[in-house]
Amino acid sequence: MASEEPATDAGPVRARLWDAPTRLVHWLLVALIAFSWWSAENDDLERHRWSGYAVLAVVAFRIYWGFAGGGAARFASFVKGPKATLAYMKTLPDRSARETPGHNPLGAVSVLAILATLVVQVATGLFAVDVDGIESGPLSDRVDFDTGRALAEIHEISFTVLQVLVILHLAAIAFYLIYKRNNLIGAMITGRRSLTGNPKISVAPFWRLALGVILAAALAWFVSKGLRL
Repeated sequence: MASEEPATDAGPVRARLWDAPTRLVHWLLVALIAFSWWSAENDDLERHRWSGYAVLAVVAFRIYWGFAGGGAARFASFVKGPKATLAYMKTLPDRSARETPGHNPLGAVSVLAILATLVVQVATGLFAVDVDGIESGPLSDRVDFDTGRALAEIHEISFTVLQVLVILHLAAIAFYLIYKRNNLIGAMITGRRSLTGNPKISVAPFWRLALGVILAAALAWFVSKGLRL
């Protein structure tokens, strides 16, 4: 099924762009990353683990939605090759924002990098072992102590990488808002953005959304139980 804005020749229209699941995933990750950092800094590892399970569910759903979702949520709609990405980068000095219905090719790199880093964060956290061997991930019993400690180190390093990516992400948002006069935050809140013409943005059926939520929740629950039923 598809949702379209009425055709117009009068210029840009407020087109429906980001669906509710995509926007919810975005803001949930913002909140969960902040909470995961806070809980780790305050040695509240019980809440840190539960926050990690929530991140796992949200990231798993976003990856699923990148294939099963509609319109701009699909990876196929915005992930481009190196040639297209380099061509887009050449347009950055132009103050007129290049219109793309969804993430631009450079933004796609940011999305994939953040998702990949979160996957590393979650995966290493599941096997991580604390220095005293008491506070550990739910799958830490599958590896020896030294391996668990090594994965804990990678867990910390990957969070530093994630912090850098978030800073770059925020810098890009500020660049587009101030220099290119393009409010990306507003579109991720309202789901709408000014686009020229009559963009055709498809919407995924509800059953795909329900299936994705069930699968993501089931995965997080199964992992939290140490992969034991």
